[in-house]
Amino acid sequence: MATHAHGTSTTASIETNPTIGDYLIRRLLDYGMKDIFGIPGDFVLQFYGDLENSPIRVIGCTREDNAGYAADGYARIHGIGGICVTYCVGGLSVCNSVAGAFAEKSPVVVITGSPGVEERRSNPLLHHRVREFSTQREVFEKITIASTVLDDALTACREIDRVLEACVRFKRPVYIELPRDMIKVRCPYQHVPQAGTIKSDKAALKEALSEAGAMLAKAERPIILAGVEMHRFGLADELIHFAEKFEIPISATLLGKSVISEKHPLFIGIYEGAMCRESVRKYVEQSDCIVMLGTFMTDIDMGIFTAELDTSKTIYATSETLKISHHHFHDILVADFVKGLSKLDVKIAKRPLPPKAKPTPKFVAVPETAVTSARLFARINELLDEKMVVVADVGDCLFGAADLTIYRDTEFLSPAYYTSMGFAIPAALGVQVARKDLRPIVLVGDGAFQMTCLELSTVLRHNFNPIVIVLNNKGYTTERFIQDGPFNDILNWDYHRLPDLLGGGWGFEVRTEGELDQSLHAALSNKETFCLLNVHLDPLDVSPALKRLGERLSKHV
Repeated sequence: MATHAHGTSTTASIETNPTIGDYLIRRLLDYGMKDIFGIPGDFVLQFYGDLENSPIRVIGCTREDNAGYAADGYARIHGIGGICVTYCVGGLSVCNSVAGAFAEKSPVVVITGSPGVEERRSNPLLHHRVREFSTQREVFEKITIASTVLDDALTACREIDRVLEACVRFKRPVYIELPRDMIKVRCPYQHVPQAGTIKSDKAALKEALSEAGAMLAKAERPIILAGVEMHRFGLADELIHFAEKFEIPISATLLGKSVISEKHPLFIGIYEGAMCRESVRKYVEQSDCIVMLGTFMTDIDMGIFTAELDTSKTIYATSETLKISHHHFHDILVADFVKGLSKLDVKIAKRPLPPKAKPTPKFVAVPETAVTSARLFARINELLDEKMVVVADVGDCLFGAADLTIYRDTEFLSPAYYTSMGFAIPAALGVQVARKDLRPIVLVGDGAFQMTCLELSTVLRHNFNPIVIVLNNKGYTTERFIQDGPFNDILNWDYHRLPDLLGGGWGFEVRTEGELDQSLHAALSNKETFCLLNVHLDPLDVSPALKRLGERLSKHV
């Protein structure tokens, strides 16, 4: 489960006049950041020197966008992540992964170097510059919750406090630009770190909880639909307490998958509109009180516009809004509302749980039979345990993974809203930097693999041991179901030979169930390095969920 820093200063004896670079590092440490990802460049080299001399570990990546994905994965496990890159060529390269972190509420701090304040005065055409010196900052203003340029020693410390507080409060990326001639400038006065305190409006909170309690008391068929914000704001325990106290069944969205252990007796399955199991869909949609906690109403989570949820029967609470039936409430923290639900003094009807999915028969390999998508995921489901994290990329690997059973919280990572291909491998790097005791099972299509696979070089460098399973179906199968054509085909690589290129790791080529079983046994026994399985699948062999999704998407393209 992610830790959630509050920014309280742990440096009791702060130097009277620290440099701006040193103060930034100290505040990152106060918020619990132990590692930072990135690639050095001339505009940020001095700050890299400061980082190397600090307790923060620098993880050098192969590409800036990969560093962004890694910081995102790290933040989802650890509570806050960071990237440090150079001006424009580094900063603009990381925009896509930062945009994904913004969309999916992952608190990532983007630190970028830039030309010095003094050297800007004559408006020179410095390398890396695009149009104005402010171009990079203006781009990031659209994909971060707060931004600053530390170009004034008088305000730099306050600006650092403000931006980092926003990152943790809103669980979204922030942008800090550090001109290279300001890194060693000392703050002209003693600054006491500040962290704002936000409180709920007590009267509004009381009224909202009263109305929610009345709605729950009248309900005969209540259900909780949990979303990703229960992860981000550290509210999984409060969610479970509420559900257990009143014995309310729980479903989760795809983006919120693993917010609760899927072995919990009250958990009924993932809700995805028409894409989920029919028994789950009916159970959720026939509810007369849907308590939606931290849920994003995205097209993917709602089954591409197939969800049929009656908004007049919902209690909808996120960090940005609180709506009960048709009534809107303001100035209420989602944490206070969720905690308040478990303190309600009401009697709520006990609703019978839906039929459980039929137990999957124990996987017995038919040695010479070609591997299918369904059999692959059945085998993966058997090997999962409480020390594994499933990191799924975009494509059939994501929709097939929706049916995997995740044992405890924060054990399933995916870009299920922003759906940026290439997320999984660098995000798995971030997971193991945050917690080396967790072993990622990386599910990635061949197309997404080709985008970011060289981050396995960094994985190898740091002796991490993910098991990477490449679903090799010779191209972009998701798009084939929307609109087929040769533009969906890619060059087929010998993926299992990538370890030969990198000089480490184990590779396996898998065509049959026997080879799949043998490869997974070998991968599980090898805890010293990464293992890569090149699993050949028929290009048209997809999960039932993806087939339904493709049919729905084709009507909207």
